[in-house]
Amino acid sequence: MTAVANQFKGLVALSFPGKGMTDDEFFEFCQINQNFKIERNSKGQIIIMPLTGSETGSWNAALTAVLFNWAFQTKLGKAFDSSTGFKLPNGATYGPDAAWVSYEKWNALTPTERRKFAPVVPEFMMELRSPSDRLQPIKNKIAEFIECGCQLAWLIDPVKQRTTVYRAEGSETKVPFEELLTGEKVLPGFEVKLSDLFE
Repeated sequence: MTAVANQFKGLVALSFPGKGMTDDEFFEFCQINQNFKIERNSKGQIIIMPLTGSETGSWNAALTAVLFNWAFQTKLGKAFDSSTGFKLPNGATYGPDAAWVSYEKWNALTPTERRKFAPVVPEFMMELRSPSDRLQPIKNKIAEFIECGCQLAWLIDPVKQRTTVYRAEGSETKVPFEELLTGEKVLPGFEVKLSDLFE
């Protein structure tokens, strides 16, 4: 096993010989190391991330709560927090800071698939940039989700006080924190003004 320095400060990428871990081995590896957030890219490299700072954690909890409340009220699907891993069609397993999956997709999964890293692409996901994060790795992660079928993604940047909205058809929009963010057609009726949360 070789540790390779990642371009993302604070991360370590572990490369395993051959084909690397199986899906079951990777899941078990994550359960053993629950003090870290662990992802796997499409090349099979294991990405280990440290715990977030308290401020970032509080913001992320607020965002997840807003998404969960909308999902609970509309009954259109399920909301997930940052500890949830999703296996993408390209072989990567990532955990967005928050995500939403329609019941149409969720109900098509087997009980075993639901208990592990579900092989499903969320229709919506969001990533929250912490002060130490570089933007490009986050953008690359979001691009992978979009390429795999995600319909709407938010890159929330408290450093620049704006959110970049990514859509499946390729368009991008930058929305200042003072303006209302909406879930558009993907999350009908979902709205949040981040200036109210990031105080």
